[in-house]
Amino acid sequence: MLLRRVAPGEHEAVGRLTVAAYEPFLLGPDDDYRLRLADVARRDREAEVWVAVDRDDVNDGVGAEVGAEVLGNVTVCPPGSRWREIAGDGEGEFRMLAVSPAAQGRGVGRALTELVVDRFRSDGARAVVLSSLDQMTGAHRLYERLGFVRVPDRDWSPHPGVDLIAYSLEL
Repeated sequence: MLLRRVAPGEHEAVGRLTVAAYEPFLLGPDDDYRLRLADVARRDREAEVWVAVDRDDVNDGVGAEVGAEVLGNVTVCPPGSRWREIAGDGEGEFRMLAVSPAAQGRGVGRALTELVVDRFRSDGARAVVLSSLDQMTGAHRLYERLGFVRVPDRDWSPHPGVDLIAYSLEL
């Protein structure tokens, strides 16, 4: 598995993957969040989208592996990014961790989360934070195995009926 920044030619496919991973948690076909999940070009412009790909043996010269299957992605929200929601000074934040339903259980989410942690650690952050839907119990188990702890005082709700719980990892 190779972890790298998303290539522009992959934006649409990565958007579809992200929507597919979040489908069980969306509030129906008209959920506005679906559009935010699918708009990888905007997320990569205003934050950083990183992908996990299945192989790295053939490169097309612009950052994408020819024939490589994208297994998952994550949005890294550095300081100054408009995609940050709960991070304070000295904290890194990530969002929209998504693993293709076909690749779940293969360590993709763990690899992407570790990439985020390593990135913010090397940037000198004191912690990494995230928000997650309270129903995403599989993701919560992953975060807790990696040392993240719940910080209930930072839980919040962006819209009625959408309850987000917060996690933090001290670095």
